[in-house]
Amino acid sequence: MLKEVLVSDIMTHNPTKIKPDTNLLECAKIMVRKNMGSLVITDDKKRLLGIITNKDILWALVKKPKEDLGKIKAIDISPKKIATVKPEATIREAIKKIKELKFERLPVVKKKELVGIITVRDILSFHPEIYTELEEFAKIKEESEKLKRIREKKESEMSREEGSCERCGRQSVLQKFNGMLLCEGCMNIL
Repeated sequence: MLKEVLVSDIMTHNPTKIKPDTNLLECAKIMVRKNMGSLVITDDKKRLLGIITNKDILWALVKKPKEDLGKIKAIDISPKKIATVKPEATIREAIKKIKELKFERLPVVKKKELVGIITVRDILSFHPEIYTELEEFAKIKEESEKLKRIREKKESEMSREEGSCERCGRQSVLQKFNGMLLCEGCMNIL
């Protein structure tokens, strides 16, 4: 049965679209107002230019704390490569792509035009018995994120060096944080 169902049968047909120059503050407001986790970026001809998720906005908040969300454009933080699926693809093909790429949603494109979006939630709503299959995907994704955090921590520990703290001026072993070299005391304050 799953092989016969097409993406176009269960996708969201009119996903919320934004223009490339929409700022992140406006994106966040739209997501909250419409209770959604992503927005698709299109041009005037409905061509897909990007996708932005609530995680992208959180990333921008953490990585660019000094910048105003009203000044950052959605297209600036949207991934450059976007995985898509065709409306005539089967649900099984969409699930395979979602699992391989570890994505939670895929824009649906036909002849370079955005026609919809399919999410893990859409698939589960239609076919809840595949929950165990997608639950396995979530565990794999969580483990890969843990490994990434461990790798980043090791890299940050390796980037320690001796010198003067850029915040308090004390001579100490320094660690890089937000582009500054800080001592352990100043790191604990942050």
